[in-house]
Amino acid sequence: MNGDDTVRIGILGCGNVGSALVRLIIDQADVIEGRTGVRLEIARVAVRNLSRERDVPLPASCFTHDASEVVSDPSVDVVVEVIGGIEPARELIMDALKAGKPVVTANKELLANVGREIFETAEFAGVDLLFEAAVAGGIPFIRPLRESLVGERIRRVLGIVNGTTNFILTRMAEDGSSFHDALGEAQSLGYAERDPTADVEGYDAAAKTAIIASIAFGARVVAGDVYREGISELTAHDMQSARQLGYVVKLLAIAEEIDGSIAVRVHPAMVPNQHPLASVRDSFNALFLEGDAVGELMFYGRGAGGGPTASAVLGDLIDAAKNLVSGSRGATIGTLARKPVLPIDEVESMFYVLLEAADQPGVLATIANVFGENGVSIRSMQQSGLGDDARLIFVTHRAREADLRRTVHQVRELDAVRRIGTVLRVIGDGA
Repeated sequence: MNGDDTVRIGILGCGNVGSALVRLIIDQADVIEGRTGVRLEIARVAVRNLSRERDVPLPASCFTHDASEVVSDPSVDVVVEVIGGIEPARELIMDALKAGKPVVTANKELLANVGREIFETAEFAGVDLLFEAAVAGGIPFIRPLRESLVGERIRRVLGIVNGTTNFILTRMAEDGSSFHDALGEAQSLGYAERDPTADVEGYDAAAKTAIIASIAFGARVVAGDVYREGISELTAHDMQSARQLGYVVKLLAIAEEIDGSIAVRVHPAMVPNQHPLASVRDSFNALFLEGDAVGELMFYGRGAGGGPTASAVLGDLIDAAKNLVSGSRGATIGTLARKPVLPIDEVESMFYVLLEAADQPGVLATIANVFGENGVSIRSMQQSGLGDDARLIFVTHRAREADLRRTVHQVRELDAVRRIGTVLRVIGDGA
């Protein structure tokens, strides 16, 4: 640490988020100093390609292609990691923490897979590890979990944590677009990558869910613990059916504690129109938290993009710098407990089941009997079409996943059933 109240920053990565962060630090330096008494100064920036032109007001001498130089530089007080991926990010962050340097990261993949090792290293070194931008971009959510709600018994967190999929589902619901057309529009607008698998198949949301569950419940949860389904099989007809029933379809991240076990999952779900999450459109994100004392809270805003993510990183950076100058530490997550992860088959939910069946006497009773034999109670049923094209839509009361899966398998075997279509979980009435 320098002798005055200037904190020198080493940044690993200068892509979309890193360059936005550099501009923010330089533009807001006077304001930050006036409010906090701490001057932020960029010392070194590690990049892959030194010859590439960058729209940042820094001299060429600040840049290096050797990220380890930034970490080991004795003039660097705080390290910011925005390169992504697991390696070399993990090694660089570990080296910085062991050297007693606070670290700010936006790396959800890293924290969702090897977070325990990094958390424990920061705890042992007695320095800050801050990662607000790793979940929901610019939405301040991790800090409230770690600080304001540290004494709250949180029951459940559910939310929309991937802007790409929310944009796609909004277009499908409001414009009647197919999944592929909506995806193409998202790609043309820069919301989706050329390879959208991480977003549309739920991997991105699963990583964020693991981090949320770890902090909310003080448990060791990794991305592989999160049950995951994507949105690529959804159709415009599913959106229309949901609307007719008073719901909207969203890709939800859900983390909850059930009788000492942790249930973590990402999947499409039908959300009642009156629920706050139903109105979250386009590329926006939102997180809905339920706690014993605080009741219900919702956090809403832009979940991705260079600007919002850089804003969250800057907030963490200011906290780390203030703590460094004052010789203190911010809130920690403590020791993560070993809590069992509840298998998806044991989780209960309401369900929406679409099937096509022959419109013949006794068919409906036969199908309903299969539901009943498996302990799945039918809440409502709708029929559209006649003859071989009859479509039946069932909405169940709460049921175990295993019981619903067994029901669907047995119904599919009935001679009168032509096809089982979409099966979705339904959020509502405590589900």
